[in-house]
Amino acid sequence: MTQLDFVGYIAAFLTTSAFIPQAWLTWRRKRAEGVSLGMYCIMVTGTVGWLTYGLMLGAWPIIVANVISLSLSAFILAMKLIYK
Repeated sequence: MTQLDFVGYIAAFLTTSAFIPQAWLTWRRKRAEGVSLGMYCIMVTGTVGWLTYGLMLGAWPIIVANVISLSLSAFILAMKLIYK
């Protein structure tokens, strides 16, 4: 792993882990009234774009971060749609 990849993985970990508190809170409370539907629709779409970009480049820090981010943001979006 290069130093550049290391920086990418650290940044990816920090930005990806930012979704964990919201996902946990929404799942635990079974409520999503404070979650913005529009924001998570845009986020999921944008994350799919970043994942596609990472796959096209073969850039593993981007791929790993966006697979995890997509999973978490799609989970939060699903909870928003289920619990409204």
